[in-house]
Amino acid sequence: MKFMKLGSKPDTFQCDGNFHKYAVSDLDSDVTVNVGEFTFYLHKFPLLSKSNRMQRLVSQASEEKTDEITILDIPGGHKAFEICAKFCYGITVTLNAYNVTSVRCAAEYLEMTEDVDRSNLIYKIEVFLNSGIFRSWKDSIIMLQTTKSLLPWSEDLKLVGRCVDSISAKMLVNPEVVSWSYTHNRKLSGLDKIVEKSQDNVIPKDWWVEDVCELEIDLFKRVMTAVKSSGRINSEVVGEALRYYVARWLPEPLESSLNKHLVETVVFLLPRVNRAMSYSTCSFLLKLLKVSNLVGAGEIVKEDLVENVSLKLHEASVKDLLLHEVELVYRIVDKFMAYENRSSDDDRYKDCVLGNGSLLSVGRLIDAYLASNRDLTLSRFIELSELIPESSRPVHDGLYKAIDSFLKEHPELTKLEKKRLCGLMNVRKLTSEASAHAARNERLPLRVVVQVLYFEQLRGNHSPVGSVAASSHSPLVKKTEESTVIVEVGLSKKSRGSKSTRSGGGGGAQLLPSRSRRIFEKLWPGKGESSNKSSEVSSGSSQSPPAKSLSTSYRSRRHSIS
Repeated sequence: MKFMKLGSKPDTFQCDGNFHKYAVSDLDSDVTVNVGEFTFYLHKFPLLSKSNRMQRLVSQASEEKTDEITILDIPGGHKAFEICAKFCYGITVTLNAYNVTSVRCAAEYLEMTEDVDRSNLIYKIEVFLNSGIFRSWKDSIIMLQTTKSLLPWSEDLKLVGRCVDSISAKMLVNPEVVSWSYTHNRKLSGLDKIVEKSQDNVIPKDWWVEDVCELEIDLFKRVMTAVKSSGRINSEVVGEALRYYVARWLPEPLESSLNKHLVETVVFLLPRVNRAMSYSTCSFLLKLLKVSNLVGAGEIVKEDLVENVSLKLHEASVKDLLLHEVELVYRIVDKFMAYENRSSDDDRYKDCVLGNGSLLSVGRLIDAYLASNRDLTLSRFIELSELIPESSRPVHDGLYKAIDSFLKEHPELTKLEKKRLCGLMNVRKLTSEASAHAARNERLPLRVVVQVLYFEQLRGNHSPVGSVAASSHSPLVKKTEESTVIVEVGLSKKSRGSKSTRSGGGGGAQLLPSRSRRIFEKLWPGKGESSNKSSEVSSGSSQSPPAKSLSTSYRSRRHSIS
């Protein structure tokens, strides 16, 4: 730490223990100065030789026929006044980063300028600031911290601005030439100036973060605003500094107005960049959004955070989203999709082709969120799911898991509600593993299970779904608006009790073309299936079971493995 010694005489100030201080001398004191609760018994000549204000105050006291002066508003209080008084007596005093601000402000108040005496206190302090304090990284930070309690004097004397300039200038220096002492590297405590980098030391880009984050929020804002306005600071490091500052200064519980001011200031300092160049993590932004709600930050601040989160949503985790209300998550996803809709077609195409783009990531994220959130209503589940476009879900396993979890949590759903819920899913986009689970899932409507079985059978036979569905003219197979083939188990009361014969009479399966009929014989084996599995359907070797028995048989074979 830098310091300056002024004066050469020994300290002759004594205290009687009751807030009274004396300047011991062969001469009796001839002026009494009250500073706050302290009383100083001093001599006029030393004070008048250095201070214009003391000259006026003593003159006024003389006119009032008193030797007592009261000073109530001197910056720095009795401690700063005592240092100034000792300087007037020539007593040795030491200035350093901790007291120089208060002494400088007190000297200004006492008007200890060059027109009173050459090399007066103000002049000497200015020399010390320029040659010592502002050349030192840590001293500049310490001094800046002391300016807060001395406003507006420290601001009017440009002490705050000069500290900020000193700190920000050092932050902008190429890390390769930093060699002063700082928190991250104690080895560099010997030198306190910029020199060529030693081969043994690698200076990180964020070397200054921990030290600067010791500043109070308004001072931190001043420094960060200064370095950001230069356009030379790495935005990634700015983001790191903001994350560290929040972790350092945001305690629990989050309820004071100071926390509100801190959050609003940090949001103000967030780098304003696009998605490709955003240097604040989505996890940090979501936590900051949570805190902003807890401390009652302004709506503009919260909306700004929602906008920032939406730009980084593809980097979020389910755990991060679960911190927030469903309505807020919906707003974030909605903003994300609005941003995507403004993107070019080429960008969206690249996202899907690469398989790891933001759209696909958000699709997986929302499916996982739907599967994890136990507080969703059916309407919100459907609305959130429908925000994600079809191109974001090349595979529907995640959506199936979410639907299954919702069905497990809400066994009271009606058939119509289950139909709406399952209608979100395209069974053709399930993997074999998910299809196998769905085929045995008793929570799914039978209609959905039949679809799963049908398309899984087509996949097993390497048959293109579209061509098979298009060539099926039988009333046993329908093509829906989504090109989903639905198997109708029982079409008429007449077909339900009838048995097919070798002559081909009456069975519903006889209405299918031979290729499709062989597929359904594997899905719906008849009582006579074991007699001749390799024979043609026209031979009538299989028997079509009643619809009721089919439903009961396959219901008994289905079970949940979730």
